[in-house]
Amino acid sequence: MDNGMQVVLFEKLPNGDLTIIEERVWSMNMITALEHVNYIVVSGREYEAVEGRLNVDEGKLELLLVPMRSEG
Repeated sequence: MDNGMQVVLFEKLPNGDLTIIEERVWSMNMITALEHVNYIVVSGREYEAVEGRLNVDEGKLELLLVPMRSEG
């Protein structure tokens, strides 16, 4: 059975700092979909996925996201 993997989404702030915007278990289907996408929507906000790393020590997939400019 697919238990998924813990995924941590980090937002890169304009000053260069990082903040965690979400951490939860993703299914392997969602993780596989990352091969085909450049943008992720979280809580109604769109982000560009710019980098990812597998943190083996913690057993987590960490994604670095940059917010897209919103119109209006």
